[in-house]
Amino acid sequence: MHTKYSNLEERFDSISALKIVNTMNKTKQHKKAVLEALEQSLGVVTSACRKAGVGRTTFYGWIKDDEEFAEAVRDIENVALDFAESQLHKQIKDGIPTSTIFYLKTKGKKRGYVERVENDLTSNGKEINLTPISFVSNKDK
Repeated sequence: MHTKYSNLEERFDSISALKIVNTMNKTKQHKKAVLEALEQSLGVVTSACRKAGVGRTTFYGWIKDDEEFAEAVRDIENVALDFAESQLHKQIKDGIPTSTIFYLKTKGKKRGYVERVENDLTSNGKEINLTPISFVSNKDK
């Protein structure tokens, strides 16, 4: 038997469910807008969030809570990195010395293109185990 109260309760539940669905749809739309803006800005989060009307805290929350969103962001970051690398290679081809130096300092370390000495403390890829040393005070003697 339906009473007025139970009918209102069902109606309230339906309205609440619709609000949840609408919120989910808005979130999905905002995520899509952020991803599009992120791609256009070559991965600059502040610009993308501003353009999509989403706060940076919300953006980073989505990355933390939504693995699919996080993966899409990583894909865009890789595209931006690929673009930057292609620009670096163009500059090297154009004979820009600073670009060549930068490339050699970052990619040519194994061939000696470094400004400082880097020591490998892993013993040819093997971990070095250090034994802690205890010091005893002479005051007690």
